[in-house]
Amino acid sequence: MEKELLNQVIEKTKKLIEAPTCCADLKEVASAWLHAVGTVDEERQTALFLQELKEDIMPIDQLIGFAGSENGKKYFGEEKALQIVEHSNAIKQQGAVYCDCPACTIVEELINLLG
Repeated sequence: MEKELLNQVIEKTKKLIEAPTCCADLKEVASAWLHAVGTVDEERQTALFLQELKEDIMPIDQLIGFAGSENGKKYFGEEKALQIVEHSNAIKQQGAVYCDCPACTIVEELINLLG
């Protein structure tokens, strides 16, 4: 990976790890990738990182479905779930494909850089 791209990915990965909406599994894989940068394991860890990014990004329709479900209402609370559904429908109408939470926003950027 060229140096400029690598630096962008490193910075975005650090921000991803700090994002409050980033799940524990992704934080673990992201941290492992950061530790592998510059080592013989970097290429393998990059592939694992990209795979995890693709698995963890939340498609907007899936978010709308979950937040609007009984499980979503239990998880977020009824008021917050309704806000998420309304917001998600609004950004979907504007062309959003994925959730726009801090973690998913960075994940989409990383997929575009790495994929």
